[in-house]
Amino acid sequence: MEREIVITGDGSSTIHLPEWDEQYHSKHGAIQEACHVFIKHGLHHFCHSEIISESHPSISILEIGFGTGLNTFITLLEAEKLKLNIGYCGVEGYPVLMEEINQLNYPKELQATEKDVLFKKLHEVSWNERNIITPNFSLLKQHKFFNEVEEVDTYNIIYFDAFGARVQPELWTEAIFKKMYDALKFHGVLVTYSAKGSVRRAMQAVGFEVERLPGPPGKREMLRATKRL
Repeated sequence: MEREIVITGDGSSTIHLPEWDEQYHSKHGAIQEACHVFIKHGLHHFCHSEIISESHPSISILEIGFGTGLNTFITLLEAEKLKLNIGYCGVEGYPVLMEEINQLNYPKELQATEKDVLFKKLHEVSWNERNIITPNFSLLKQHKFFNEVEEVDTYNIIYFDAFGARVQPELWTEAIFKKMYDALKFHGVLVTYSAKGSVRRAMQAVGFEVERLPGPPGKREMLRATKRL
């Protein structure tokens, strides 16, 4: 499928798929969306709501849709700021090519050009084995499809960043969200940019407690699901 690099509303880049008229990130702002949905309402929410050891703070994160590595890179930067140890797993069925990664401007737009080598490292390290990126951030990239996730009680947070239900409805079903529910630890949270009623009902059907939250620029709402039982 053809892919092209485009600039979003906040100046950060993303990948556009002309055949689907779909982007890897919001056309209103890739970085703004990532920070609002996954960092503010995912990572920061979890850190503020759960008791994390001050001496060895450690969080396990699963990303559904590793893609451009933007969510991963921002999380790595936040791990340093918040002094967290993060074990990160990114699942991706169709890895982005390195020649495309080299055209993305995330380190510059995040004012973290000194970390550009780390952004590249996220993509250069091997798949299907855990790699140490920094002393407090490890990454396991799994080259597989989302319906192949089989972990149980493993993650504190899930970043659900699949392509939209308009183009891939099979990724937003009860069957997929049951796998996400099982993969989370108790009190774990799943965050996504989507606010569709069918998505919310699918989450609730498998046991999630679901909240509607204000969305990022260009979207009225987003969803956060919590595993309570």
